[in-house]
Amino acid sequence: MIRVLIADNNVELCDILTRYFERQNDIEVAGVAYDGEQALNLIEEVEPDVVILDITMPILDGLAVLERLPNLNIAKRPKIIILSAFGREDLILKLTQLGADYYVVKPFDMEVLVTRIRQFAGDDDPLFKNSQLTAGTHAAATSKQDLLTMVTEIIHGMGVPAHFKGYNYLRDAVMMVLTEKFVPGGNLTKELYPRIAAKYNTTTGGVEAAIRNAILTAWEHGNRDYISKIVGKSAISTKGKFPSNSLMIAKIADQLRIRMTDAS
Repeated sequence: MIRVLIADNNVELCDILTRYFERQNDIEVAGVAYDGEQALNLIEEVEPDVVILDITMPILDGLAVLERLPNLNIAKRPKIIILSAFGREDLILKLTQLGADYYVVKPFDMEVLVTRIRQFAGDDDPLFKNSQLTAGTHAAATSKQDLLTMVTEIIHGMGVPAHFKGYNYLRDAVMMVLTEKFVPGGNLTKELYPRIAAKYNTTTGGVEAAIRNAILTAWEHGNRDYISKIVGKSAISTKGKFPSNSLMIAKIADQLRIRMTDAS
């Protein structure tokens, strides 16, 4: 049984998450905290496997909770899944540096969140290694070639021109997130972009700019409705600002994980 602690000052959201988690056969809500100080106390008291952590909480925010987590008297550090309404890459980078395992932008898909909980909680649990999405494996025994085909279909459906450098860079980025458990955000500039740059004999900045240009071109001249469906319309700026690299990569990966789960 996966023991989950919910830490969010939105009482209604906590109730919704609690009810949804309790309907899962393998998840137990170990506690609910409405501020950062209470979250730290409960983490030490109940020692959950996974913490669903909001950023904007009273007394101590999510950043402070992550900063103080190493000082707690606990046998094993829980996996941390961040919930936030903000998708800024500088914030994601900071959270990743502090040890966050995954970042979810509100609003989010509940099934995807549950999949992440199982994925991260199962890292060291043999009961989950063979049944959940872990590094190098895929639901329904999806082959790498099949996965590459699905990634390509989505990027093509967005309207990214196939001759753009960013087309291949974006495809490789999504594949790495799916197969190697990169967390979109902090790992992009530190690990993912440099690896793509080395593969294509270019620079990290060139990879980032090319992906950005590919997304911008698709947003302005491709299938904007399809992109909005992937990302979630509420995640798009009211001024029509197109999605960030990190958000787009994460959302494409999530769409594919849902497909693979449905196929299993």
